[in-house]
Amino acid sequence: MTSRPLANPAPAALADRAEFERAALEGLSRAPRAIPAKFLYDARGSQLFDQICELPEYYLTRTETRILHDCAPRIAELTGPGRALVEFGSGSSVKSRLLLDAMTDLAVYAPIDISREHLDATADKLRRDYPGLRVEPVCGDYMAIDTLPDSVPDARRLGFFPGSTIGNLTPDEAKAFLLRARRLLGDDGALVLGVDLRKDPALLHAAYNDSAGITAAFTLNLLRRMNRELDATFDLSGFAHEAFYNEEEGRIEIYFRSLRSQTAMVAGWRFMFAQGERVHTEYSYKYDIRTFAALVDGAGFRVGHTWIDDESLFAVHYLVAESKVD
Repeated sequence: MTSRPLANPAPAALADRAEFERAALEGLSRAPRAIPAKFLYDARGSQLFDQICELPEYYLTRTETRILHDCAPRIAELTGPGRALVEFGSGSSVKSRLLLDAMTDLAVYAPIDISREHLDATADKLRRDYPGLRVEPVCGDYMAIDTLPDSVPDARRLGFFPGSTIGNLTPDEAKAFLLRARRLLGDDGALVLGVDLRKDPALLHAAYNDSAGITAAFTLNLLRRMNRELDATFDLSGFAHEAFYNEEEGRIEIYFRSLRSQTAMVAGWRFMFAQGERVHTEYSYKYDIRTFAALVDGAGFRVGHTWIDDESLFAVHYLVAESKVD
């Protein structure tokens, strides 16, 4: 049995549902099938991702955290006082705290996240933990935000995009994001960004196929969300998580795969799935230092500083606004 929406949902909830429905129907109607990764992050999806970040196989979070712990004081020196810290896709803002602890004279912290429930809970906790910090959460898709609301004061801006989230974008999408961020952050802006580096494929495979099955639950939560919000009829036992490293493209590819021939209704439309058919949900591109620097150079930034862990697993870049963009 699927749950029904509230009798009188808020306009924002209606808009979010309409966007999700449109993306799901379009994605399942095309060949090959694909649904954008941002829809993985409802409240439960965000919680599952936080659990993924704690897994022993998932080296990304702990490695980036160590780097940020070491370089946060230097970032504070580079940025100077009175900045607005703008985080793209904030989640639980765990890594943000490393910057917040080092940058004690921020004008405001503005986390941007697509999950309103997760965003509000995080903002409330930050206000309690940092009583002198102004927190102005922004609910939305950071790939579509061109301006910040009036509640965010005018100040020099430092963007924060951790977690190698830029790897979830194709190179063209990554460049488009950087250009959008460049405009949002301004001519005197900067951006701190985490990037997963190319490495042994065995390490990558383990990171996205954890033994506890949390990543699988995260992928299949998209089906659960469609059942709940779009009156879909997916049998979760009939699908499996699949993730592998495409070495030629330099990316992890993630899908949910049909285990048998079956049909499912989504928002009143019937879809047939062949045994073994896959629906793409996510990429995670891996970069080397030179390739990423070239990407940045074409998007109005230059690499000012780079910090890399001792095992060369991960890099944190400090990008500086370089040239004016239209």
